[in-house]
Amino acid sequence: MANGDKHDYYELLEVNRNASEAEIKKAYRRLAVKYHPDKNAGDKASEDKFKEVSEAYEILSDAEKRARYDQFGHAAVGGGGFSSGGFGAGSPFGDIFGDIFGEVFGGRQKATRGRRGDDLQYNMEVSFEEAAFGVEKKIDLPYAKRCDACGGSGAKAGTTPKTCPTCQGAGQMRFQQGFFSVSKTCSHCNGEGRVVDHPCLTCRGSGTVRDKKTISVKVPAGVETGIRLKLTGEGGQGTKGGPNGDLYVALSVREHSLFRREDNDVVCEIPISFTQAALGCEIEVPTLDGKVNMKIPEGTQSGAVFRMRGKGIPALQGYGRGDHLVVAKVETPTNLNRQQRELLEELARISGEDANPMRKNFFSKVMDLLS
Repeated sequence: MANGDKHDYYELLEVNRNASEAEIKKAYRRLAVKYHPDKNAGDKASEDKFKEVSEAYEILSDAEKRARYDQFGHAAVGGGGFSSGGFGAGSPFGDIFGDIFGEVFGGRQKATRGRRGDDLQYNMEVSFEEAAFGVEKKIDLPYAKRCDACGGSGAKAGTTPKTCPTCQGAGQMRFQQGFFSVSKTCSHCNGEGRVVDHPCLTCRGSGTVRDKKTISVKVPAGVETGIRLKLTGEGGQGTKGGPNGDLYVALSVREHSLFRREDNDVVCEIPISFTQAALGCEIEVPTLDGKVNMKIPEGTQSGAVFRMRGKGIPALQGYGRGDHLVVAKVETPTNLNRQQRELLEELARISGEDANPMRKNFFSKVMDLLS
């Protein structure tokens, strides 16, 4: 199916575009069970639907791929690259299929299988300039690491865990329900297959202890609030040889005192006086690259926009930069002294319509409307 013919991934999973990771995973579990080929033998339509929802989950469950898809659509993710082959190590479907088909179809997981560490999220605030040009920051991250005192077993030194008497080390209990043989995680050992009678005094039997590590986070140029960076393997530590989880860094950009962002353009409002607007002048304008002198032509009206090309925000996924937009705000004078008032009154007296073309044009339209 060509990219232009592909269905929207969010519609395929029947979720909103702002759905959380948990909601996306839940939706996929439901649809995967519904359309899996093992339940729909010989049904080509169900098989195709299963491949589509699996491809959608592969993209939307990955923060980086999801961000690219949200911004650029199917062209940015190359169609997802879903393969109907196995779901072993390295596949994004390995864990979720273990959950689904281990229970629905009676699959049996080894209690000694390594478990992947938890995914973690760190909320990072960056300045407007750091978001524009990128920055590298070091963060201190608390995490759970393997207990050195017990080697991660959770058992007190000199003792070892024993086989769970309830599941006999399988980690699961099997039940027959009609045509299906259903396996559920053993509640006595929580799927470990082993129980600890004498817990380690350091980790209290958990096999892990709290620690802190410092990692470096590279924030690319052009990011904005809401973007999440994925650091593979920097999450919680896996157990029993399982892989570490991932760290997601959620970015928020502080508001700037002078600038605001519109797409990749930077907007800056500059106050100018009545006389500067009328007579024209040269003013100093702040930009992301420093101060720049800019000419204000005579007769400038309030709200006029002047564009400085290539001085905005760098494109996050591409080349070039946006523009710097200067919005002129003509300031009406206040607290006039006697001489200033007299001069303005004289200006008003001698000014003709040619000096106020916008006013002339407005009242001309009013007369036409009333005639």
